[in-house]
Parts: sequence; C-alpha cells; structure tokens
Amino acid sequence: MLISIVNHSNGQVADDELQTVIRAINRQIQEDFVPYWGMSATLRLEGRSVTEPETVELADLRGDAVIYLWDEADVDGALGYHYQNNRGIPFGFVFTQIAKEIGEEWSVTLSHEALELIADPETNLLVMGPHPDSAEKRDVFHWFEMCDAVQAEAYEIDGIPVSNFLLPLYFTGTREEDEVGARNDFLGRVHDGQTLRSFSINPGGYIGFFDPQLAEHDTYSIQGDRMARRRFEGKLKAKEARRAVRYRSEVVRENLQHRAERAGGRRRRAMPAPRPMPVASLTRQTVEAALGGRIKTAKEPVLAKGGRIRTKGSVARGGRRGGGTRLR
Repeated sequence: MLISIVNHSNGQVADDELQTVIRAINRQIQEDFVPYWGMSATLRLEGRSVTEPETVELADLRGDAVIYLWDEADVDGALGYHYQNNRGIPFGFVFTQIAKEIGEEWSVTLSHEALELIADPETNLLVMGPHPDSAEKRDVFHWFEMCDAVQAEAYEIDGIPVSNFLLPLYFTGTREEDEVGARNDFLGRVHDGQTLRSFSINPGGYIGFFDPQLAEHDTYSIQGDRMARRRFEGKLKAKEARRAVRYRSEVVRENLQHRAERAGGRRRRAMPAPRPMPVASLTRQTVEAALGGRIKTAKEPVLAKGGRIRTKGSVARGGRRGGGTRLR
C-alpha cells in the first residue's frame, strides 16, 4: 500500500522537515507495526502543481491512499479539494492547528492517521466486544481504530514523536479475561497498577463503537478524564474530516460527497437503482430440513436481563468491572 502525503500547510511545515517525519513513520510501520499486524504501507511525499489546492495535475499523481497536511481547520475547503480531485481514494487529514490546540505534535497525529488508514482504509470495519460501561451487560461493535484508546501516548524514532498503537489481542479478550500473557498495546505502559486490558482505554484516550440496541454510534472515555475530553472537543473542529464521522453511516459519507461536489461545481451522474437480490436463509432451510417442516420464529429478539440479546442456548456473559464517560 502506498500512502501519498500532500503538504498544504502553507509553509508551517517545510518539505524537508516533513520528509524526516515520513522516514520515521515508515520505520515505525516496518519495524514496529508490521511484525504484529502483518499489514504494511509506505508513506511518500508528493509534489504540488499549484500553490492553492484547486486542481490536480500530472505532477500530483497519488498512491493507494492519501493524507493531507493542512494548516487550518478549513474543513469545507479540505473536503472539497479531496472529493473534487481524489474521490474514491481512502484519505485522512492532519490539521496542524488542531494538533497544536490539543497539545499534540503533528508528527504524532500523522503517525496516528497513517496506522489507522492502513488497518481500515474505508472506515467500515467493526469488532464485537463488551460495552465500555460495566453497567451494560451486552456487546457492541467497536471501531477498528489502531490508536484512539492509547492516543495520548507516544514514543520516539530517530528523535521524532510517533503514536502508540493497539495490538491484535486487544480485540480478542474481555476486560476480565485476556489471553494469557497478552500484550494489548505496543508500549505496554502501566496505569493504576496494570497495563491496557482488551477493549479498555488508557488515560487520555477514548473509543468509539456502534450500539445495536440504540442503533447509534457513541464515544466513551475513562470517567472524569479531562485530557480525553479536551482532545475529543478539539478534534470535533475537524467536523466531517474526522474518521469517526465516516464510521457513522453510509448516508453521512454520501452526503459528504454531494456537498463537496456542489461546492466544486460538479454534479453526480445519475445511477440506475440497483435490482433487489432475492436471498434466503441457509441456516433456516437447514434446520427446517432436519426437523422435517417449517419452524416458527419470534417477531422480536429475546432480551435477557440487562438488555442483552439472547437466543436459545446462548450463555450470558458475566459482569464486567470498569466504568466510562460518554463523550458524545
């Protein structure tokens, strides 16, 4: 995977400085990230054919994905530029102004965006796991984000700060029952006497998830974590340029494209409505065949105590400790 880096920071970050950061992040990907995840990419700084980001020429050819380094949180202009010139290519934004406001080095933000773009370029992967609030005895679908839960932690490569990131076992256990000897994040720092647990959060971080019971996305941090709230509120200024917004629904993503195209004077070509595909449940057909006739199904799912959806023969998960604060 080749990730193009486009520098539209209006001189706040010089190309030679950016090249130094790119070299450090490429080392992070190959030496730290790939050995755990097996997913690789290379960042490459691209040229710019114009001073203002209005059009793309041959000199601005892109890779498989693109990350824009932008000086101000000009979300409309940034999204308009992307959708007019590189629509359909996975993307991310690093707003240097927002990074400064939340007290984060922009190199850490770039590292954060790069690792998450590698893991989930289309922002549509979810992992089932326990609800962050221990009072909710049910599962939700966590965003497949590599850095959010540990985003306040960084380390250096060749003197360049880069972001901490999660390891695969983070997405496999529970808060009480991790894999034996599990390491859930790269740095493995100790907080309150223990390292990061599966589907948990370190100070300054937060996690997003889809709640099927409420049919909505949500974001949680550790209760009373002012640093996490400050980071969350700062990143809200990025509006629709945030990965979190693109996770929320296909409708949101489609509206972003329409709005950006209207701003750029383009109109989408009308597409014919897709034909409905006839489908059937193989599970139901197999059970019916084994029973020798049709089976009855309930119109509504059966809710166990605590609101957890259960089916016949399922086992409810035990209680979980830990609490969280809803940020959204």
